[in-house]
Amino acid sequence: MENQKRIITIETSINAPIEKVWESATLSKHIKNWIFASDDWHSPGAENNPNDGGTFSVKMASKDGSMNYDYEGKYKSIITHKKIEYEISEGREVKLLFEEIDQFINVTLTFNPEIQNPYELQQNLWQAILDNFKKYTETL
Repeated sequence: MENQKRIITIETSINAPIEKVWESATLSKHIKNWIFASDDWHSPGAENNPNDGGTFSVKMASKDGSMNYDYEGKYKSIITHKKIEYEISEGREVKLLFEEIDQFINVTLTFNPEIQNPYELQQNLWQAILDNFKKYTETL
């Protein structure tokens, strides 16, 4: 129950214009290229409707086919180039903030952890996904 009381915050700084960062964060064709935590996983598909009340669905799977995970949710609030708030299917809330600082975009992600896995594991996995987001977006 300790995890339910905590909020996890992670962040990265991306060397790209806000338009590219936003597209990478919101377009299905980009999301499937970064939304996994390690090189032995991938995303075979993503569907996204980035509007207030819109939904998303992402399939994440191990490349060897032994495991998969469906990541789904509903958008609560979107302010273009500034903020994305959504609730994932388990009822946990996630918030992404985008802040322009010189030529960099600082992305801060906060979320309510789930109770099944340790806090540190969840923090590390989500940070790895955010790091993939940064790496992919800077190559666009």
